[in-house]
Amino acid sequence: MVSTYLDYNLIARDMKVSLKRVSEQTLVSRDTQYFKENIGNVTSVDEFLDDFRLYSYAMTAFGLGEMIDSVAFIRKVLESDLSDQDSFANKLTDERYREFAMAYSFSSGTAVSQTEAQLDEVIGLYNTSIANLAATQKEETRYYNVMIDKITSVDQLLNNDRLRAYVFTAFGIDESTYSRQTIRSVLSSNSDDADSYENTVIAPQLSNLETAKAEAQAELSAGGLTEEEQKQLRRKITTYTNSIATLNNYLDLAAAFDFGSDGTATAGSAQTAENKLATNDRYISSNSRVTPQAALLNKAYFEEQIASITTVDELVADTRLYNYIRTAFDLTAVTIVPATIKNILTSDPDDPDSYINTIGGGDESYIALANAFNFQEDGTLSPGDTAQTAVQTTLTSNRYMTRYNDKDEEADEKAISAYETAVSDLTSVDDFVGTASIYDFALTAVGLNPDTESARTIKRVLTSDLTDPESFVYTLKDERYLTLAQLFNFTTEGEIGVPALAQSETQIQETAKSYIVNKSRFGSEDDKAAAEEESDYYTAEVPKLASLDEFLADSRLVSFALEANGIDPESVTVDALRQIFASAIDDPESLINQQENSAAYISVVTSFNFDTEGNLLRQRNEAIVTRQGFYETLDQYLHQTLEEQAGEENEAVRLALYFERMAGSLVDAYDLLADDALAEVFRTIFSLPDEFSSMDIDQQAKIVDKNLELETLSDPAELKKLLARFAVLYDLENNTAVDPVVSILSSSGSSVGISADTLLTLSQLRVGG
Repeated sequence: MVSTYLDYNLIARDMKVSLKRVSEQTLVSRDTQYFKENIGNVTSVDEFLDDFRLYSYAMTAFGLGEMIDSVAFIRKVLESDLSDQDSFANKLTDERYREFAMAYSFSSGTAVSQTEAQLDEVIGLYNTSIANLAATQKEETRYYNVMIDKITSVDQLLNNDRLRAYVFTAFGIDESTYSRQTIRSVLSSNSDDADSYENTVIAPQLSNLETAKAEAQAELSAGGLTEEEQKQLRRKITTYTNSIATLNNYLDLAAAFDFGSDGTATAGSAQTAENKLATNDRYISSNSRVTPQAALLNKAYFEEQIASITTVDELVADTRLYNYIRTAFDLTAVTIVPATIKNILTSDPDDPDSYINTIGGGDESYIALANAFNFQEDGTLSPGDTAQTAVQTTLTSNRYMTRYNDKDEEADEKAISAYETAVSDLTSVDDFVGTASIYDFALTAVGLNPDTESARTIKRVLTSDLTDPESFVYTLKDERYLTLAQLFNFTTEGEIGVPALAQSETQIQETAKSYIVNKSRFGSEDDKAAAEEESDYYTAEVPKLASLDEFLADSRLVSFALEANGIDPESVTVDALRQIFASAIDDPESLINQQENSAAYISVVTSFNFDTEGNLLRQRNEAIVTRQGFYETLDQYLHQTLEEQAGEENEAVRLALYFERMAGSLVDAYDLLADDALAEVFRTIFSLPDEFSSMDIDQQAKIVDKNLELETLSDPAELKKLLARFAVLYDLENNTAVDPVVSILSSSGSSVGISADTLLTLSQLRVGG
């Protein structure tokens, strides 16, 4: 009979069935169940090493059973930083230790406040929030103008959240602290009524505040006060100023609406057309940023008012007109003051002794401004002249519309630069809330108002456990807070932590390493260079991924990940791959487990941190075994157990199974020779004497290269032929009874060409006989 080949083939011809049979053995099933139930509870190296059942199970899976008692050695392996090429595990020549450390990653990565992808996202959101501001203003103004005409009472207005917010924004009223009764009284007031709220309450308060402010200012100017007394007076003046501004806003609010003392619209409409436009103007201008809508309003105001201007003094006294021309002619520097503008406008550009040419040095902006207006040297207009001709007004407005947002864009660039600098030094959530350049920027980016948000709330948001659906951020039911939490990597203790990535840093490097090996081990230097170029792309782009969709949309990344795991990208479509990622790995009937090379697909899927919905899977930082390591352990434990049990009956079967499992990963002859089991199979296949293993290692490598093309080991058919020859020659070498016919067929020169099925058939015929 052909005992080795028959025994080997009975196992190898349907490996899934053979592994399933092993998994159903009582002891194997019990140990596997224990591993599944308990490995997730391990939070440290000590806990792992102290639980012998878990520890020995994992060690066995990675072929390190003989090292189980070397606890100190394995501790050093597990505590190695795999990103450091000089770390203990990386310096060991036996790759099994590095693979073991990869699976049981006790250092999960580098703590960083934001990854490059998170940084790009927050900057992108900030820019989007700016772009959305104009759209929001436009939409809210459209809504206001439609709905305000339907309002017939104060209560209707205050009960409509959007209208109320619009009015409060326009008139500077704090939504979070306002008194409904006060606002109702203001809106129902009339300046012509001596008994109205504004005349009986607001006016006296305003008068008292202005008097108190004047007295405080006079006392401060008089001197003779201590430093503390000066501080107190300044605080009072600030308080008076703010209160006066609020009361003036109330008066403006009352004047903008036509409600009677009973709160109903007096003329059937809450506002006149003129007051509605004025409210629009105030709302759009309330934001410090000049939006396109604000710019158009400024343009309309300038073009309407400039016709009535007769002196330079009138022009610069109107703050809105003054700022308009400063922007239009690019004269926004802090050194430019009203006096500067007056001097320019009353200067003759053609006079070498004029202000423009002496003090201004012939500045082009000075000349352009002077030429845009028609004022005389005394600041007045000649009889019959206007401040500007129609052509001059058009040119001024064109200049303004070109430059109106230059200052804001410059401020944005500075804000982004300041944010990038500050966030790189961020070490805790306290730093976050205490650094305005970070706090204001990040909150603005996600649509939160940094001026009204509670710092305590923001801290609780940022320290929420995103893996816990009951954590604080989820109770807020607001996507803005969740987005903010996802943009940073704070731990629940408020320190910076390891970010949630589509692949861990170590896994990215491992995938890149496997790809380069697979693409270049039998290729040229050009192949290696091309592989390294793809590797650079992969390592740069994967950290930016936020979902499975983003990954599948990039064919370069998909091909890279598949080829790194030995899968031909042409063999699977994007749609099929999407379904494979959504498969339940623990279900033996799922799509991923029905693939011919299911282990490779499981390796791909579990190397990424996506859930079955394709979203980024945020795992708890204290998880010890990686997702890929978990399934790799289960799979390899079954293979190891199967091979060990086969070896108890026939050592050659174990060698053949092991060779088949490892052959595809060999890079060169030295890889083969470094593994005693693989070298033994090679020696037997090519009938080399025992003395072969005693030869100089370089000589052995030459013999390997001469007899065996390692590239052929990746071809399942060629590998089967080699193992068929090994089985027969091993039996002959070890005096196992072999059918003479099979012996002849397997002799040198013909054995590698004989079909494995033929050998099996012959062996079965002999057994049947």
